[in-house]
Amino acid sequence: MRELSRRQVLGIGGALGVVAAGGLSTAGALSRRPALTGAELRSAVPLPPAYQVPLPIPPVLAPVSTADGFDRYEVVQREVTAEILPGVRTGLWTYGGTFPGPTIESRRGRSITVAHRNELPVPTVVHLHGGRTPAAFDGYPTDLVLPAGWPEDHHMHDPQAMTTEVTREYTFPLDQRPTLLWYHDHRMDFTAPAIWRGLAGLHVVRDDAEESLGLPAGPRELPLMITDRAFAADGSFAYPALDPTLRKQPGVREPYVAGVLGDVILVNGAPWPVHEVDAARYRLRILNASNARHYDLEAVLDDGRRLDLVQIGADQGLLHTPVTHRNLPIAPAERYDVIVDFARVPVGSRVRVVNRLGSGRTRDVLAFHVVRKAADGSRIPGVLSSDLPQWQRSEAVRVRDFSFRAGQMGDGHGWLIGGKPFAPERTDVTTRLGDVEIWRLVADVHHPVHLHLVGFRVLSRGGRPPLPQDAGLKDTVSLRPGESAEIITRFDGYRGRYLFHCHNAEHEDMGMMANLEIT
Repeated sequence: MRELSRRQVLGIGGALGVVAAGGLSTAGALSRRPALTGAELRSAVPLPPAYQVPLPIPPVLAPVSTADGFDRYEVVQREVTAEILPGVRTGLWTYGGTFPGPTIESRRGRSITVAHRNELPVPTVVHLHGGRTPAAFDGYPTDLVLPAGWPEDHHMHDPQAMTTEVTREYTFPLDQRPTLLWYHDHRMDFTAPAIWRGLAGLHVVRDDAEESLGLPAGPRELPLMITDRAFAADGSFAYPALDPTLRKQPGVREPYVAGVLGDVILVNGAPWPVHEVDAARYRLRILNASNARHYDLEAVLDDGRRLDLVQIGADQGLLHTPVTHRNLPIAPAERYDVIVDFARVPVGSRVRVVNRLGSGRTRDVLAFHVVRKAADGSRIPGVLSSDLPQWQRSEAVRVRDFSFRAGQMGDGHGWLIGGKPFAPERTDVTTRLGDVEIWRLVADVHHPVHLHLVGFRVLSRGGRPPLPQDAGLKDTVSLRPGESAEIITRFDGYRGRYLFHCHNAEHEDMGMMANLEIT
């Protein structure tokens, strides 16, 4: 693992140096004002005005076979050049030649296989984020798919690693609630720059019960993958990697070790896009796929009026009942399923989705232009689902405590869970299949904590009730600076080796992951 000097850790954005020296009392003071964990890159090319580029909708991938009740897909991971900013060519690493990658649509309980072929210059690993996936296909960081000619020993030594050359088939049973998942690279030490270069795509799980609810559908269901990027003078994505080839030395330059932020907001790969809508309800399936940037989203008309954001789902599917927000914070890797009703917006008006945590150009996200009156047969039921787990504190067979903090790593500093940097060969947590546990998490700065395999419920924050946006079943919880939270889950599904980690991608690359063994 990499080692960071004390000078580096004292410079990593915001007040982390103070937090590291002063502990959580300092961090607690910081949590009263929103802070961004990370440093922002500035683009070296002229940036277009907001709300000029049409919102792209990622293509839906067609299966190559549907025989025997089993869908099979093929994806080639390859480099392409595309126009992200108007008139500027940008090199990308892609799934299937597009950024975001193609969307995979599947049915609950119907297994699929995705065959990935790695034609990129470095190893890759595919993780289906939020998937209930057997360990062999979960995308463990050392289960590399090597490019042709890559030396076998050129990766972190892990006796359990399952490497393949060029191709790998991932099988996903998808025995889980309908929801928006996403797939992305999860290579050991290099997840952050790989996602930044374009290795991310959406995966939607559907079922008959959800489709019978009458929610907005078809063209009125919009996937929105929000990312931030910066552009170098040659049009490429700027990223402060210590080794721009991403072959040997992991990590980023000193000012960015708390997280890399861009100055361009992309939605579905387009800068500050605009989308024409009917005066009707729309279902927005929102993913924050940014490496480190947090958003606090608000829908605002040009006259200053705000539209309600009616949340119907979370990371792991539908809520029991809708929750209405005026603004909605979303951390890296979180997903929110939201209904916005444009019915009372005058035709010709514009609704902007803005980021209350942004400033300047990063305050803008996307806009909707209401262009026509239209019939709307959709509805928002008072009860959305009745299959949410109701785990009780009394069911928990153990309570565990985890701290997510900067700290000592070798003779330098890094990002640690429970005071330890990630080591593939070490088992950090062992639990039994079917056990219910409560985990108490505490953070120094922003840490979106993600558990593989299982969804969880948020029980409390700082000893108080959960926040409104904590409703439902989640797989990522956003810890704010100095904050603690309790989560409860049942470790069911499959046995094997899984992960939990911070989903600030720079943090996870620099040690903030841990192993979870389910026996």
